Amino acid sequence: MDDQNKNLIIATALSFVVILVWFVLFPPPEPETPIDGTIASQSAPVEGSLATPSADVSSAAPAATASTETAPSALESAPRVAIETQRLSGSLSLLGGRIDQLSLNDYQTSLEDDATVVEILFPANEDNAQYALHGWAAASGVDPSSVPGPNTEWQLSEGETLSVETPVTLSWDNGAGLVFSKKIAVDDEYMFTITQSVENTGETAASMAPYAVLARHGEPTDLKNFFILHEGVVAMTDGEYSEINWDEMPDFEYNQRAGARTLEENITENGWIGFTDHYWMSVLIPTQGTAFKSVAKYDERRDIYQTEAVSPVQTVATGQTISNTTQFFVGAKEWEVLKTYEDAGVYNFIDSIDWGWFSFLTKPIFWLLHQLNLLIGNMGISIIALTLLIKALLFPLAYKSYVSMAKMKELQPKMEKLKEEAGDDRQKVQQGMMELYKKEKVNPAAGCLPILLQIPIFFSLYKVIFVTIELRHAPFFGPFQDLSAPDPTTIFNLYGLLPWGAPEVGSIMALVFIGILPLLLGISMWLQQKLNPAPTDPTQKMIFAWMPWVFMFMLGSFASGLVVYWIANNTITFTQQYLIMRSQGYKPDLLGNIKSSFSRQAKAEPKK
Repeated sequence: MDDQNKNLIIATALSFVVILVWFVLFPPPEPETPIDGTIASQSAPVEGSLATPSADVSSAAPAATASTETAPSALESAPRVAIETQRLSGSLSLLGGRIDQLSLNDYQTSLEDDATVVEILFPANEDNAQYALHGWAAASGVDPSSVPGPNTEWQLSEGETLSVETPVTLSWDNGAGLVFSKKIAVDDEYMFTITQSVENTGETAASMAPYAVLARHGEPTDLKNFFILHEGVVAMTDGEYSEINWDEMPDFEYNQRAGARTLEENITENGWIGFTDHYWMSVLIPTQGTAFKSVAKYDERRDIYQTEAVSPVQTVATGQTISNTTQFFVGAKEWEVLKTYEDAGVYNFIDSIDWGWFSFLTKPIFWLLHQLNLLIGNMGISIIALTLLIKALLFPLAYKSYVSMAKMKELQPKMEKLKEEAGDDRQKVQQGMMELYKKEKVNPAAGCLPILLQIPIFFSLYKVIFVTIELRHAPFFGPFQDLSAPDPTTIFNLYGLLPWGAPEVGSIMALVFIGILPLLLGISMWLQQKLNPAPTDPTQKMIFAWMPWVFMFMLGSFASGLVVYWIANNTITFTQQYLIMRSQGYKPDLLGNIKSSFSRQAKAEPKK
């Protein structure tokens, strides 16, 4: 076995390992049945400390009293305020002043004509409940009933419909000298701003801590459960980004004081905390530069997940007013939108996109792809253009590699003679080859380097295509209208000419009857192989013969955008290798190698 073929075997094996790892899918769990939530008891905060809201916040503001129920009938009958912007529609409930109903107007659940818009927030009495509550926790010496709770019905004092131009203000008078107000504004993207204030018209001072709580009933029913994607809690704590999967939260240590399983609490001045799905996210963002406590909790009794952002206790003296401002992002993880908020002061907000371990590659690759798409207007063509740029960047290495391969071909007769002279003395063969390489200035490992460099680039591009919403439902041409989804063509729909869909992804039929793009991928790999004669060793010959078709079937269920990249990469690599090897005096017998693949006589020829 010559060293060139050994290098190809090593590179192929490494590629197989990477692809096989990515191909592993974890089966989704059975969806949990959401329940009506209650609010657990808590210890009251003390002056100057950070309050600890309830761990169980299905209806949930923190309270110092025993747990209370929010009846479904109360949620159903409570007055609502409509939310209407170009990108958002929904409503907030005056019961607790919760933001609990929201749809994303620009996104549909599928490409079908009758597809509904994506819904991201749901009231506590509905399936997949998720909602945000903002309020004040009573501090030491303050009667918990004097602060608004989950069952408090606020009054709409200003505005009628929440829109970009018209914020709304909610108010509640506790009848004991404290008047609470909550001004809610929304911008033209996905950010709510909640400004809470307390006016003291009574005769004694009162202490309390502002908080924001985001609650979710049960795990999402549409979990991807794919190891390359994070779904669950996301948090930024003074520059340190952290992730917690949904299935990790039930393993938290039980906190008796909080009445729930609680992760270690973090005190930070710059950061945020919330939940993320594949493409959508809901995050609490306290005023950056001011201290707050971020907490992630899980109440196993009621199957409720919760994140909190709690600010220090404040004291409102007689005749004074205190206030607190928190932002609440809820929407699509669009790169440009997140970058705009980051530039406006939300600390490292762009990191809420799951860039993965190779973020140093993933971020610039996405940025370049995004800019190309803005320029070209077609994501499929942009992927091809990105491939051209990557290949241009790696061209110096590719040139050295193919020059080395051409020289190796020229040395083939000398290497065969060396093997014949050495016989079974493997050590003498190796020593002779090393001397030959040194004399002719050939690096046998050079052919492997470009392939090895492609692995992290391939991984990063796969990550970009899989996690970024800019690839979701991104069209290419014809039947390829979603580059984040597998190839929709198959023999059953005459490769996109007939109106019905392909077999379900992951089924045996989908694996057997592959689409156009995986087929082109296999052909492009096969043609690239034919630049070189088939190896004489039977094992090597078998591996190389099967490799293109194994990859073809393996990648059949991958995102079609990734397959487009690989086809473009193979085509460019083939062209580069052919031209460079010819420039070095070696003329690949492409047609002859192809003919030999179908020649029985060639298969029957004895090894030389």
